[in-house]
Amino acid sequence: MDRTSDLALLLLEGKNFPYAKMGDSENLIIGEWVIALGNPFELFSVSNQPIASVGIISASQMDFRMQKESGIVLQNMIQTDAAINPGNSGGPLVNSHGEVIGINTFIYTGSQYNKGSVGIGFAIPINKAKAIAEELKISGSIDRSFTTGLIVQPITRSIIRRNNIPFRDGVIIVHIEKNSTAQKAGFRIGDIIVKAAGQKVYSASDIRDIITENDLRSGDTIKFKVFRDKSYFIAKLKLGTYK
Repeated sequence: MDRTSDLALLLLEGKNFPYAKMGDSENLIIGEWVIALGNPFELFSVSNQPIASVGIISASQMDFRMQKESGIVLQNMIQTDAAINPGNSGGPLVNSHGEVIGINTFIYTGSQYNKGSVGIGFAIPINKAKAIAEELKISGSIDRSFTTGLIVQPITRSIIRRNNIPFRDGVIIVHIEKNSTAQKAGFRIGDIIVKAAGQKVYSASDIRDIITENDLRSGDTIKFKVFRDKSYFIAKLKLGTYK
């Protein structure tokens, strides 16, 4: 199981199981018809068959920050108005050809008192699920370790005054590991990182959280907005691997 993506790979004993064909979640069309299947409110015990609800693809690539209570990262989600209620989560979202293009995950209710569907549901793209499943099958776990090669600290008032910095928020690079991807990317000690992946940073933990929230791993690239010599520039850093 991969808790970060809220996905698990199951081993079934037996042969000749019926199965649904996997679709391609990269080629979705906003407005195309979809069907959500599942077991809402445990109605499967009444009808002895999955319950279907129909709707359209309302949006794609919907990003949510890491859920602090669970640590789950929900990125590039598919939004649909097909009714998704408690019991639908984990069920397939299929297109008009019956191909699975997502895994129903959660709904937005707009109120803590309204627990039912209001037409705003979200599903994990099937391409992401397939990639996670393949890695779990090969390795048994998902390796999310990475290194930036940077050691940073928040900028203080004295640093701001000494370097005539025209802002108060950001982190200053105080060390760069030798032969790291940060060194190869041209970072320098004294550079000030203002944003990572378009989000403001105030501490080293902010950078780690942003990398996790964007589901980035070693080999992936992240963009930093950097202040150096009284001007800003964008620097690309390839995340390194721990040796």
